[in-house]
Amino acid sequence: MEDIQFILDSAKESMDAAIKHLEKQLVNIRAGKASPAMLGSVMVDYYGSQTPLSQVANVNTPDGRTITVQPWEKNMLQEIERGIMHANLGFNPMNNGDTIIINVPPLTEERRINLAKQAKAETEDAKVSIRSARKDANTDIKNLEDTSEDLQKNAETDIQKMTDKYVMKIDSIFEVKEKEIMTV
Repeated sequence: MEDIQFILDSAKESMDAAIKHLEKQLVNIRAGKASPAMLGSVMVDYYGSQTPLSQVANVNTPDGRTITVQPWEKNMLQEIERGIMHANLGFNPMNNGDTIIINVPPLTEERRINLAKQAKAETEDAKVSIRSARKDANTDIKNLEDTSEDLQKNAETDIQKMTDKYVMKIDSIFEVKEKEIMTV
């Protein structure tokens, strides 16, 4: 019995990890307004080593269309600017001598549709991960030797219910993100 509970717990952990990964991926997909997370992938050459931007500067959004980057050391302005350009995010950083200001342009309808498709693809990847966790758990249950068929069937039913719940959660996360992307 504790073998089945262990299998159920590990399937739940795998499904939770798939949801966390999806949420992390969706943060990187830009919606209409500016967010510090948009610069999360930017790496800066900090005295010879590649360092995340968040470790060499404060990143803020004073309004919905602007991102400001305030370096902790003034001599890092050029490196930060170069890092933003190399990240190829489609932003044009402006250096005013103290901070770097990035104006986030509004999204075109075509770009919104492409971003929604990208979010949908991430969602489908998460669903595949969920189904893979279900398959692994069902295989593990079938391989248990000293467990009755009834217990195995009940465990498979529990895993299917868990899978359905997680797929619904993924769908609701996608609906929120899609609405966020498509809102002008």
